[in-house]
Amino acid sequence: MPKIGLFFGSFNPIHIGHLMMAEYFVENTDLKEIWFVVSPSSPFKKKESMLSEHQRLYMVNVAIEDDARFRSCDIEFKLPFPSYTCNTLVFLQEKYPDKQFVLIMGEDNLESIQKWKNADFILQNYDIYTYPRMGYDGGENKKLPNVTFVNAPIIGISATMIRTAIAEGKTMKYFLPPKVAQYVDEMNLFKV
Repeated sequence: MPKIGLFFGSFNPIHIGHLMMAEYFVENTDLKEIWFVVSPSSPFKKKESMLSEHQRLYMVNVAIEDDARFRSCDIEFKLPFPSYTCNTLVFLQEKYPDKQFVLIMGEDNLESIQKWKNADFILQNYDIYTYPRMGYDGGENKKLPNVTFVNAPIIGISATMIRTAIAEGKTMKYFLPPKVAQYVDEMNLFKV
């Protein structure tokens, strides 16, 4: 059964750090593909700074269009709001019974996973591949048998940093995949 890594995020916008991490996982673990699961909104994020889900999905698609190892996933657009990872996992497993899904997350999310809806269900039924995040260590959850720490490089790029810099009039084109940078510029995104 092929293992598919699920990389959840708002991707507001997708940036080279996301792509670097995805490539590291597909090249250095037993994952055959990475699916970028675009979340319409997160219960933990402020909505006012969020681009529309379709703009964010478009940017993911143009960022990964030439790479067969990666795929975008808009499944959460069709599920009840707000999006909960546990519901998405159940739906994906029902839709793709021939695939084994693995969650990809940073140590920051692993530390706070108990705040998620039905966290115990996720922790008992899914493997979690975790990457390092500065200032975090995964907490007690790192010791769980289904959690695998992947010693990927620490990438200090964030979508928040990119949005803030663009709002301040700074150029961030090398932090974004070329077609995403072009789209952000043409659409005047994130500018104040």
